Order: sequence, then structure tokens, then C-alpha cells
Amino acid sequence: MKIKIILLSAFAASVTGCTTYHPLQLDDKVTLITSVSHLTVDTHTMPFQFLAAHKFDPTDGLDMTEVAMLAVANNPDLKLARDDAGIGHAQAFAAGLLPDPQLNIARDIPLQPGPGVVKSYSAGVGFDFGSLITHAASSSAGRFDSQKIDLNLLWQEWQVVARARLLFSRAIAQENLLRWLTDNRDLLAERYAKAKSALDDGNLARDAVNSTLSVWQDALRQVNDLQRQQLQTRHDLNALLGLSPEVELKLVTGEVVGVPDDKEVEQAITILPARRPDLLALKAGYAAEDARYRQAILAQFPPFNFAFTRSSDNFGVAMEGVAMSIALPIFNGNRGNIRIEEATRQRLHDEYQIRLDTAYADVKRLVADSRLIAAQLQASEAGLDTFDQASTNAVQAFSNGDLDWNGYAIFQSSRIARHVEVTNLHQALLENRIALFTLLGGNFDTRTIAMEKHQ
Repeated sequence: MKIKIILLSAFAASVTGCTTYHPLQLDDKVTLITSVSHLTVDTHTMPFQFLAAHKFDPTDGLDMTEVAMLAVANNPDLKLARDDAGIGHAQAFAAGLLPDPQLNIARDIPLQPGPGVVKSYSAGVGFDFGSLITHAASSSAGRFDSQKIDLNLLWQEWQVVARARLLFSRAIAQENLLRWLTDNRDLLAERYAKAKSALDDGNLARDAVNSTLSVWQDALRQVNDLQRQQLQTRHDLNALLGLSPEVELKLVTGEVVGVPDDKEVEQAITILPARRPDLLALKAGYAAEDARYRQAILAQFPPFNFAFTRSSDNFGVAMEGVAMSIALPIFNGNRGNIRIEEATRQRLHDEYQIRLDTAYADVKRLVADSRLIAAQLQASEAGLDTFDQASTNAVQAFSNGDLDWNGYAIFQSSRIARHVEVTNLHQALLENRIALFTLLGGNFDTRTIAMEKHQ
């Protein structure tokens, strides 16, 4: 009867709180979004304040911030990262659990019954008390691991936002460039057609015609190359947003990345370890490993199991007692695990320092690069202003017959080349700013302004 009671109690305890199975079927259908007009984004789920404060309305097109919001909400890699975070939190939860107590039951039935011989039994409940020694360190490691998981996810979201803004800006810049390059191609095509006509009339040498043909073909190649780049950029942007490749996004310009001054950059570098999610994640990972190192040291204490037992022999003599087993730390003593955790902690220590040093060097490089691009842009814009001012005179001279078609085409082609140069420098400066804010752990603030000229 006592055995039955013990068995029923053990069964009831094991069933209580058990998780039941729920099937999760795979779907063989493609789930890529084919239209953005009906999409909504819950701003309360946005990880950054500037995203949460922005209105998402795709009916009138997507601006830079709306593209970033859609990327955070629908990026396929972020979906998997959030699933991985769920796994990591479950592992951290498991690390903080104590082992279950052990129940041992045995029943012996005599094969040859005799006078006074009865069925014997033994039962005992034990627990690994050694786990209590390391439980605090194990739980601490689990908590830090959870922090690391959340911070790594935040850093990945941070990078997706930067990638979305980068692809958005490239798509806009390529549209502007395509207009200039197309104008240049058409201009040079007309120049070649007139040169060929002059050749047919005997008014122009073959070498001069071949020269105009070569220039026109170079312009045509530039347009073709840019169209392929534009197609790739749009494809990459759709993939980042989890959209079907055939979706044609309407991108709305008007936002630019704010420009940090030197003082703001220096302040941001100073507090970089307290604001960049990847550095904070490395700190949490180091703290978790330090806790595991302490756990390994505490595990040097010999593990022991303690159990209460009750039994009855074949003659009906009942007995109660205790049982204890303890490991003798002669050959192992957990020394191997201690060395492993100590070496791992050292690596995480060095990884954090290297990441911090690299971040500092990258910021300094981007600041210097930004100054160089800004100076080049200023010089190019000054030259372009001269070209634009002379353009009116060139048109008038061509109309009056004071400038032939060939000279007019050469001048306009040179002017277009300057516009292309300025557009490329604007894009290089914008990409520099996006990279700088990403490295500084900035808040990606934007401000709505009039479109910059020459774009």
C-alpha cells in the first residue's frame, strides 16, 4: 500500500505543469508581400524613438523613415533573429532551473515462497545538493545571457535601419543620375548623327566621326550599367523589406540625415560603451562568462547526493535510513572546465577591447573622410555654378549661330558630367553620414528640408 501511495504521488507530481504538444504545420506557399498600399506598422513595436514617433502611411509613397519602419517590421533576417532570441531566452531560463529530486523504488518478489518470506521493497527520495552551490552563479549567467540576446537583436535592428536608409538613398541618387546620363546619351547620339550626316556630305573626316561614335557609345554604356545597378538596388531594397521582387516602390524624398558637429562626435565617442548595443551586448556576454567562470570554480566542491530511504526485507523487517554519495576530487576536480571558462573569459575581454578600439578608429576615419568629401563637393558645386551660368549664354549663342552644334554638344556634355560628379559626391557624403551615425550609436534623427540642389 505504501508503494502504491509513493507511485501515485510521484506520478501526480510529474504530470503537474507538463507541456502539451501542439503541431505547427509548414506552409509551401510563398508569403512575400506583393503590395504595400494596405500595409500597416505598429509604431509601439518600433525599437527607436524616431521610428515610433513617425507616421506610417504608404498610400502616398514611402519616405526614408517609413522604409526603415517597414524594414524593422518585416525584414526576414530580423524575423529569424527574433526566433533565435526566443531560443536564447529559453536556454537562459533553463540555466536557472534547479535539478529535479530523484525518486528510487524497487520491489523484490521471492521466486520460492517459504515460511515467513514476504515481498520486499525499497524506496528513497534524493536530491543533488551540490547544484545549490553553483545555482546562484548559473542563474546570474542566464540573466546576463538574456541581456546579451536582447542587445544583439537591437544592434541587428539598428543595422537593418541603416541598410534601409542606405538603399533608399542609393535608389533616389540612381534615379537622378539616370536622368542626367540619359540626357547626355541622347545629346551625344544626336551629335554622332549630325557628324555622320556631315561625313556623308563630305564635310567631315572619318576620324572625327569615329571620335563622336566612341563618346556616344561610352555614354550608352554608362546608362546601361546604371540601369543594372538600379535594378539591383531595387531588388536589394525589396528583399530587405520582405517584399516580392516585382513590387515597384514609390519613394518620396525630402528627408536628410542630420550632420553632427565635431563636439557632438567627440561626446558620442566618449559615451560609446554606454550607448552602442553591440558593445553593451559584449559587456553582458563578458559578465555571463565571468559568472560561468565562478560557477566552474564553485563546482570544485565535490558534488554529493543525499537521500532518505525506507525499505523492508523478505522477512518483513522495515528499515529507514539515509544515503549519501560524494565524488572524490582526485583526478578531475573540474580543473579542465575551469581552464576552459578562464580562457573563454579572456577572449571575450579582448574581443570587447578590440571592438571598442575599432569603433573609435572607424569613427575617426569617417570624420576625416567626411571633411574630404565635403571639400570636394564644395569645389565641384562652385565649378557647376559656373557651368550653369554659362549654359544660358551657350543656348543663346547656339540660337544666334555663334556656336556650332558640335561645340554646343561638347559644352552641354561637360556640364552634365559636372552634375553627375556633384550627385555622386552628395551620395558619398550621405552614405558617410549614415555610416557615422551607425557607428556612433546615434538616434538616426532626420529633418524635413527642401531638396538639395543638383539632385
